[in-house]
This record gives sequence, C-alpha cells and structure tokens, in this order.
Amino acid sequence: MTSTISHQVAVIGGGNAGVSLAARLRRAGLTDIGIIEPADTHYYQPLWTLVGGGCAPAAESERTEASVMPQGVGWIKDRAEQIDPDAQTVSTASGTTVHYDHLVVCPGIQLDWTAIPGMAESLDSPSVSSNYRYDLAPKTWELIKKMRSGTAIFTMPAGPIKCAGAPQKIAYLAADYWRQQGVLDAIRVILVLPTPGMFGVKVFADELERVVAHYGIEVHKNSEVTTVNPDTRTVTITDNAADTTQEVGYDLLHVVPRQSAPDWIKASPLADPDNPGGYVQIDKNTMRHTRFDNVFALGDAGSSPNSKTGAAIRKQAPVVAANLQASLAGKPLPASYGGYASCPLTTARNKMLLAEFDYTMQPAPSIPLIDTTHERRDMWYLKRRGLPFMYWNLILTGRA
Repeated sequence: MTSTISHQVAVIGGGNAGVSLAARLRRAGLTDIGIIEPADTHYYQPLWTLVGGGCAPAAESERTEASVMPQGVGWIKDRAEQIDPDAQTVSTASGTTVHYDHLVVCPGIQLDWTAIPGMAESLDSPSVSSNYRYDLAPKTWELIKKMRSGTAIFTMPAGPIKCAGAPQKIAYLAADYWRQQGVLDAIRVILVLPTPGMFGVKVFADELERVVAHYGIEVHKNSEVTTVNPDTRTVTITDNAADTTQEVGYDLLHVVPRQSAPDWIKASPLADPDNPGGYVQIDKNTMRHTRFDNVFALGDAGSSPNSKTGAAIRKQAPVVAANLQASLAGKPLPASYGGYASCPLTTARNKMLLAEFDYTMQPAPSIPLIDTTHERRDMWYLKRRGLPFMYWNLILTGRA
C-alpha cells in the first residue's frame, strides 16, 4: 500500500548527522521534521576501534534508535531509495512517498566489501577481521589476544573513508598489547597505507613516524592491498608509486574496505557527476546543494573535502541548522563550515594523539593550554570516557 507523508524538513538518515541536526532544529523551534531511518539500533562507531583493541565492550557502543530520536520529530521507519528533487519527494522501500519543502541528505557512507577481490569472503575465515563491522570488532580482539608470533597485516584502502585514522589505530593498540605480552619481537607488523605520508598534516605525520618506529612497524606507503586470498592466507600488496606488487602471507589480517556514497545516492540527480564516489554535490562551506537550493547534506555522504569523522559532523550540524532556517525564511545563508575535523589517534593502550585540522590542512586545536600534537595519557581518557559521554548526552541532543 502506498502512502504520502509531508514534512517541512525531511532528513534522510538517523545516524549522528541526522539525529543531531534534527535535535538542533527542534531546539530552534522547528516543529515539522521527519527522519527517514530503517534501523532499530544506533551505534557510536568510534568505540569499535577500542572494542577491537580489547579496551571497551561492544555493547557500550549501541542504543536503540528510538531512545536517541529527538522528541517531536516524526520517525519514518523505512529505507530511502529514490530522490526526485524537482517534485521534492523521497521514495522509500515500502512504497511511501515523503514530500518535503527542504531536504537534508545524511545517509552515511557505504562499505564496498566486494571492491577488493577476496575481502568479503575472507571475513568468514578464522584469521581475518575488521573493526568497521560491529559484529566483527570483538573477533579482532580475539585474534590479537591469541597471537604470539607470525605476520599481522593492517590495511587501509584508497579513497575517502570514515575515520581515516582507524586503520592505523588498531595496529598501534595491537602492537602495544603484544609488547606488554613480551611477544612483539616475534611478530612482523605491516601497515599498508595508500598515502605518501603517515598523515596529511605534517606535525601529526611526524609524531606517527615516531610511533611506528617505537613499535617496529613496517609501513608500506603509496600502497594498497588489492586482493585477499583466505585459502592461502596471502594478500597482494600493490605499490602504486613503484607500480609493483608482492604476495605476503598473514597470520592475522585486519581489513578496511573501500567506501563510497550509497549506490542509490550515486544514481540520484543529487550526486556530483565529477566525483567517482558519487557523493551529494554541495558547497563545501554552506553545505547547500550546488544545484537545488532546498537541499542540504552533511556527514559522510556529502562531497565536502573534509575528513569523514564525527567531529566534522559536530561542526557541520550548526552550520546546516542555521543555513537551513535562513533558506526556509528566504534569507541569505549566514553560516560557513571551515572543514574542521579531528581524528583521535590511539597510539597505545593508554595514550592518544588528537589530530585537529581544517581545509587549510593546518592544525586547528580546540582545547586550550594542551599540546595535542603529541601522544598524551589525558587524551586517552577523553577518547575512552569523555567523547562517548559527549556523544550520547550532548551531540545527539543538539547541545554540542
């Protein structure tokens, strides 16, 4: 049975971006908001690295979607499948048509597990895991715990991914654990990075060079794992700079898939035709669509060239909230997003480096009087306790 629902503001996605934005709009006095979100469970995904590293329980990262949905916001418990920006409608999987005056697109990012041959199949094998899946993060910790010798490979794909530091963080948590257990010298730890440096901002890259040297981690830069063979427990590492490949065997493999906008977004009129990832084409400062004035996007599915992190969403949400309200009133857009993102890089089981930066790719520190460009123990408590508390109690409620 088809039905039509109308909202002044329709939001696609009930993750960090959608919920925190809707909460802000409600606090600003908007009363007619609908969120299209099919999931029953809401996850605080940054905790999954700590779950995989044996530093947090998986259950701590989940709550019911109903418990985080802002009061007074209509929850359309369905999956968005098509957008018609000319008719101002969103079509859902159940056949519902949602009509909007303004639309906010924040469905998150798609994990393309099949983009690298063998990767999807390898996840079912006993030596491979990934912290990018809730159900697999505990497996990562089991593999790390039982390893006493051999080769451990940690991969990062080319292209934009959510939390670009996560592929490195688990390598450091594992190496620190193996050092504590007295077995690190018997383990060859390989980190495969597609980038020419450890990080895109020099001051943080320099610190991470010290970290990998401290653990004796073998880093393959400008490289990517291009095939996984779980039967022979080998991967192909392609060096894109030298145009060479090598087969390397593994005893433990932590994989991260390539990522892109959801397929249905790629096929929509909102996608950026020049962006291979198919992201929603927006102005990187106002977050408004470059061709449809009543459409905004934030979070991982937008084309803005910031690092795809929860910290970026925290700075984008107030900008979108202010600009959307101005757009509803027919006024010029007052707010601008400068590309701020932060990456809390766990470098040990009790230390963290907080990398904060913006579109200038220069450090953009937000905590006064503390040098966060070096690994620190107090930053670990921020990652383990402070940020999760802030997420559930302040960010999702539109207060931070």
